[in-house]
Amino acid sequence: MEQEIIEKIKLTQYSHGAGCGCKISPKILDEILKSVGKQNTFQNLIVGNETKDDAAVFDIGNGKGIVSTTDFFMPIVDDATQFGKIASVNAISDVYAMGGTPLMAIAILGWPIDKIPAHVAGEVLEGARQACAAANIPLAGGHSIDCPEPVFGLAVSGLIDLDYLKKNSGASTGCSLYLTKKLGVGILTTAQKKNILKEEHQNIAPESMMQLNKIGEIFGKLNYIEAMTDVTGFGLLGHLTEMCEGSNVSAEINFDLIPTIDKNILNYYLELKSVPGGTVRNFNSYGEKISGLNEYSKNILCDPQTSGGLLVAVKNGFEGDFEKICAQHELEVKSFGKLISKDKFVIIVK
Repeated sequence: MEQEIIEKIKLTQYSHGAGCGCKISPKILDEILKSVGKQNTFQNLIVGNETKDDAAVFDIGNGKGIVSTTDFFMPIVDDATQFGKIASVNAISDVYAMGGTPLMAIAILGWPIDKIPAHVAGEVLEGARQACAAANIPLAGGHSIDCPEPVFGLAVSGLIDLDYLKKNSGASTGCSLYLTKKLGVGILTTAQKKNILKEEHQNIAPESMMQLNKIGEIFGKLNYIEAMTDVTGFGLLGHLTEMCEGSNVSAEINFDLIPTIDKNILNYYLELKSVPGGTVRNFNSYGEKISGLNEYSKNILCDPQTSGGLLVAVKNGFEGDFEKICAQHELEVKSFGKLISKDKFVIIVK
């Protein structure tokens, strides 16, 4: 009987949001951080919250730095092991997005012990262990609390050669833009939460979200990559906006060249109104900075991604070299736009 009950548990039904779609909107987050202040008085803290980067970086001498980050959210899938793996891959990605190498992780667990059996939380931790093993790091400990909704994530420490540090700022005009994973995860996970996701589409989003951005370690060593970040809850346009504003440039992008999950699949669910609430919050936060959006492209480009791909700015003239290295690692990429001189709009969608 207990096994029957466990099998019927759908983790997404225990949370008001899903994955990185739970993130506080960029506009509200800016308001929150105003009270914190951005002035860094620690000389060795070389990346703090000034540029909205993926992780903090602390100079420990001899050209090395410690990368430190944390990320956690509520269930994005119903399967507990997959949830733990996705949340962990997503957190580890912040280290890769800086060009670093992860060293170890600490788990963050909130669990409604009166609603969901404790052993299901154990399955979440097993997913985390699998993700950490794939990244070749230990899951070294953690902290747990009794919580009204299930929450899971990691605090991750990494190491970086400061010569290879990649920020989301520092890109220049002429850089070509690349994205290493397809957009549309938020649309499919919302369909799952609404119980309208077709069986043949069940694995598309989880397979993408469980894929490590380990290639970020390799990208970090490429001097012609001028800026890098991972695309998560703010959508492609949100994270590209941060890159542009941090680099004092604008971007011109071609919607048709942006990698997405099969558009026939996405269109089917968009017609069923499978649009995450985070999409609207994202657009309301930065929509006035974008030119050329229509309702359809907005639903794709503002779609909150969970454990999304790396957004990479490659110096003009090195596109062939970059694409060759990606191909060597079985990653097919194509440039979808360029950075241009600062315009009245941050991003122009063609």
